[in-house]
Amino acid sequence: MPIEFGKALRARTTPIPGLILLDLPVHGDARGWFKENWQREKMVAAGVDLPDFGPVQNNVSFNDAVGTTRGIHAEPWDKYVSVATGRIFGAWVDLREGDTFGAVFTAELDPSTAIFVPRGVGNSYQTLELDTAYTYLVNDHWSPDATYTFLNLADETAAIAWPIPLDSVEISPKDLQHPRLADVVPMPPAKILVTGAGGQLGRALRAEFGDHPWIEYASRADLDLTAPDLDAARRWRDYRVIINAAAYTEVDVAETPEGRADAWAANVTAVAALSRVATAHGITLVHVSSDYVFDGEKDEPYTQSDRVSPLGVYAQTKAAGDAVVSVVPRHYIVRTSWVVGDGPNFVRTMADLAERGVDPRVVTDQIGRLTLASDVATGIRHLLETGAPYGVHNITSVGEPASWYDVAREVFRLTGHDPDRVTGVSTEEYAASAPRAISPRPRNSVLATDVLDVTWHQRLSDYLAASRR
Repeated sequence: MPIEFGKALRARTTPIPGLILLDLPVHGDARGWFKENWQREKMVAAGVDLPDFGPVQNNVSFNDAVGTTRGIHAEPWDKYVSVATGRIFGAWVDLREGDTFGAVFTAELDPSTAIFVPRGVGNSYQTLELDTAYTYLVNDHWSPDATYTFLNLADETAAIAWPIPLDSVEISPKDLQHPRLADVVPMPPAKILVTGAGGQLGRALRAEFGDHPWIEYASRADLDLTAPDLDAARRWRDYRVIINAAAYTEVDVAETPEGRADAWAANVTAVAALSRVATAHGITLVHVSSDYVFDGEKDEPYTQSDRVSPLGVYAQTKAAGDAVVSVVPRHYIVRTSWVVGDGPNFVRTMADLAERGVDPRVVTDQIGRLTLASDVATGIRHLLETGAPYGVHNITSVGEPASWYDVAREVFRLTGHDPDRVTGVSTEEYAASAPRAISPRPRNSVLATDVLDVTWHQRLSDYLAASRR
């Protein structure tokens, strides 16, 4: 079958999610032919939605006999396969966990076609012409410690219509001994690492994502992000996402010499190390930021594109962390405000004071929106599952902004106490009576967001009800 010259560069979808068949322009004449096998810039310009998967190795497979058949093997990496000379019949079977497990796609490949095979999709090739060679780019190196999944070439369930019957081709005995589809253990998803698993947000992320073998929840005891050997602490190519919920949050202590060092270590040094790992291995890094990166002087809600202007040491470390993460090719910077969850926080403190008969003094001139940690976790999952554009995203509860004074009064009211027991004071008055120096806070912490549609008032009510239970 002659090569079709002059095709337009385009992508064709298949029944297997992420498996993309491509038509490639081949230019030929009496001397032979030429093609650009991989041209990222032209692919993007042509609207070919091919992942920028970061290949690290280029392999060539040569078969001199017609009918030579290889596979079906699913590897824990992505690969881009194209024919250099000759022609092959390809069969792909989805061996990943999920609704499309067992889905089959077949096609013939010659030099004018190529295919992108995502991690976990089994691939097999049968040579249709003499002296056939095909190449494949892969984004990881073979390792005996990696997870591989295999399927028997002759499986009746897959029912692959091989052009040349398997009983008359050159085939490895090992490939005929692999399990049938019913006995295949599906390849699990690439791993997700959640750092700061012991904190309010870390616990909310566990509740949101659940406990699965492919999700790792790590505290500092499990993984020291400031350790010099972080690059070798994990087989990082097995990870798809890192959600960094670890942070130093002692805002006032950060103004002391000891606190300053700890804040910079956790919020900048550790973040830089994670960013280096994510960049080197093509991992999506989700980094949780704060309204504190702004000085609060703006009269309107802060948008994703507003310039940062941090006040205190804690704020400066968060802004520095954001700057580091922003250069990671695949990143989400999640800015949020006034987070409450399973752990010590302002709302629990106010509820405790109400119960103990203590009448607090609370500032009236710091304005923002309360956000449940569970809402941040839900928002992060939404970003990942929808493939939202990389960059900065604001995630808070919505509703009319309020002061800490307003929140405190609402806590008193919802717990059955007189909200008039809360006394409103200015930031200056509160600082003057504080037992030690406090860090400057932004007066306006309101973030512009459209991710959530439940008001902070309802979230507060739900949170207190859950706490009482």
